[in-house]
Amino acid sequence: MSTTRSEIRFLLNGEAVALADVRPDETLLDFLRLRRSMRGTKEGCAEGDCGACTVLVGRLANGDLVYEGVNACIRFLGSLDGCHVVTIEHLKRPDGTLHPVQQAMVDFHGSQCGFCTPGFVMSLYALWMRNPSPSNYAIEKALQGNLCRCTGYEAIVKAACAVSSYGDATRDPLKTERASVLATLKEMKDGKRVKIGSGDEQLLIPADADDLARILEAEPTATIVAGSTDVGLWVTKFMRRIAPVVFVGGIDELRRISVEDDAITIGSGVSYTDAFEVLSSRISSLGPLLDRIGGEQIRNMGTIGGNIANGSPIGDMPPPLIALGARLTLRKGDSRRTVELEDFFIDYGKQDRRPGEFVEAVHIPLPKQRARFAVWKVTKRRDEDITAVLGAFNISIDSDGTVTSARIAYGGMAVTPKRARAVEAVLVGQPWTMETVEKAVGAYPSDFKPITDMRASAEYRMLVARNLLKRFFLESADSGRPLQVKRYEVMA
Repeated sequence: MSTTRSEIRFLLNGEAVALADVRPDETLLDFLRLRRSMRGTKEGCAEGDCGACTVLVGRLANGDLVYEGVNACIRFLGSLDGCHVVTIEHLKRPDGTLHPVQQAMVDFHGSQCGFCTPGFVMSLYALWMRNPSPSNYAIEKALQGNLCRCTGYEAIVKAACAVSSYGDATRDPLKTERASVLATLKEMKDGKRVKIGSGDEQLLIPADADDLARILEAEPTATIVAGSTDVGLWVTKFMRRIAPVVFVGGIDELRRISVEDDAITIGSGVSYTDAFEVLSSRISSLGPLLDRIGGEQIRNMGTIGGNIANGSPIGDMPPPLIALGARLTLRKGDSRRTVELEDFFIDYGKQDRRPGEFVEAVHIPLPKQRARFAVWKVTKRRDEDITAVLGAFNISIDSDGTVTSARIAYGGMAVTPKRARAVEAVLVGQPWTMETVEKAVGAYPSDFKPITDMRASAEYRMLVARNLLKRFFLESADSGRPLQVKRYEVMA
């Protein structure tokens, strides 16, 4: 029996699809609209920002079937092998009546011009499947990645609250047909490598992690694509050629999470959504940060390993992980090496990843008993925005109030995610007081020379970086005064 096949296989609504003519950079949105004339899925921004292209993708996870909203505009068709794609067209009932989510949107006037409506419906559908009685907070979180210029959102939130009065989520086809869909996807996942095309038009899907290592030894310049939340924009915005492409999102070994007494190990293919429960429960400050990375669709697609491997100076995960002392396992063939995360970033666009090597796992130490850890992201708008400055602080203080260790890292302040070593040096060995913090603030120019760009001026970035250290002190001093009012928290 051959160990390679030359087609991708997936379910599209209720139809089994097998395609041998797939370009490495073909998006799911283009396939739906241009090849299948399924135009309910809209193109708004082509960068995963507006949510008009939202569809659901069901994937196998630990023997079960998980449906998540994704951005079809930046999701590559080649990444869907063994998945179930559900579009707005699939909600149509045999008798012509509307789906409960659609009917609620109609009755509560949740649509005006209508362009964004299919995306909102699909995001609310995903929410209804996992939480038929959501809170306003859960609804707003589910809709972070959907933008509407007409309604003001209030009508859409009211519709979301009312969906279950129009139908029973347990009787929805995605629930009642789950067993048969699950069986079909398991059959599709046949353990074979997928290879379509050749040379600069080649698309590869490894059978497993070992196969990925073999492929990258043979194709060391190939573009590795996990969630495509960044690589997708290389294609849709910059018109870059990315082939040959290796799609790694379906490799089970890279989607594993393990927890020990003092550390969390996360496979490089673990999405933000899948990592949320473990990271937020063990390191509470990471929860609010993860909730502000893109919208729900981006968090479902994007991976922590990809965010690191991409090496962006404004990536959200590297600074807090550097502050925690995280390490990476890098693999080439059967050989592995471990590097400190802070040493992985060499220069702008340059990381310590050798040809044919890939990030296999991230190892995150848990904060020590006397450590105080926090991370804050500063942006122009609250949700779904790219970082201007992100500061992460991990400081240990002994029983007499002396700083015994300090790890402080920033994003947006240099050409790579970077530690504030001069600031740390001023703090260590000194009493944890505002006087000490004020002295440390003077050391920032020794660590950083930020730039001015569309997101912030150099002066603003420096001011924010300094003020975040002061905020960290004020919050750790436990004055009892709230430094941030949270919308869904009742203040005493």
